[in-house]
Amino acid sequence: MTDALLTIKIGINPELGHLGGLLLTWHGIFIALGIGLGVWLGVWFGRKAGFTEDDAYTIALVGVPAGIIGARVLFVLENWSDFAGRRLDVFRINQGGISLYGALIGAVAIALIYGAWKKLPLLRGLDAASFGMILGQGIGRVGCLVAGDIIANSSSLPFAVQYTNVNSPSFGLPPMQFVTAYEVLGDFVILGLLVALWKFKVFKRDGLLFFTYAALYSAMRFGISFMRLDKEVVLGLRMAQLLALGVIAVSIVAFVLILLHGIRSARRAAPVEPALPS
Repeated sequence: MTDALLTIKIGINPELGHLGGLLLTWHGIFIALGIGLGVWLGVWFGRKAGFTEDDAYTIALVGVPAGIIGARVLFVLENWSDFAGRRLDVFRINQGGISLYGALIGAVAIALIYGAWKKLPLLRGLDAASFGMILGQGIGRVGCLVAGDIIANSSSLPFAVQYTNVNSPSFGLPPMQFVTAYEVLGDFVILGLLVALWKFKVFKRDGLLFFTYAALYSAMRFGISFMRLDKEVVLGLRMAQLLALGVIAVSIVAFVLILLHGIRSARRAAPVEPALPS
């Protein structure tokens, strides 16, 4: 099958070396780059939405570490049986093992708590953050593409990817679905759509952009997950797919409620025409 495919071979060593006791990897480099650029873009849109730069950066400073913790916690919960007999490995995040949904849940939850404490407009803040979040996701996934740490199904398409470096988690596997590249492309398409929608008046209503981002990403992730060799949880679905379905449902309900609230507010604000004399 390999000869019949247009196979892109990636032989890059995912490990850059050690800095002290810390293992440097391409995945880690791109995650750090994604966080940095994502924060910058989120702050830029936050200023456009009326937030001060101090508030925007402070939210990022509390959201980023919460996202990292959430990413590790959800990964450990999903793979708890793999840590049997070596529970201390739960804390060795530098050796890999994070969940993107865990990162998003952790970052959003803490940012909302902080925003509520500071009495900031929460939905508007989520709108601004959505641009940085999807940008950071796309850049971070480039690291996964280089490292080959997402195991996918064997490809039956005319194209595939194969990892030839012995340090890659995908080394020795047959040509796989190009699933990571699909997600990178999807992330940047969603970013482009958000920027385009941001210019429309209807999407000026607080919260619509964020829930659009959440629904679009989750729909993409639900479909892509069928090509990944993740553990099935129930009905042949992976944990990421179950979370995606939940996020899509919540996003649709929230989107409709925000639109209805906007319509009711517009009607209340409309001037009442005086009654004609009889």
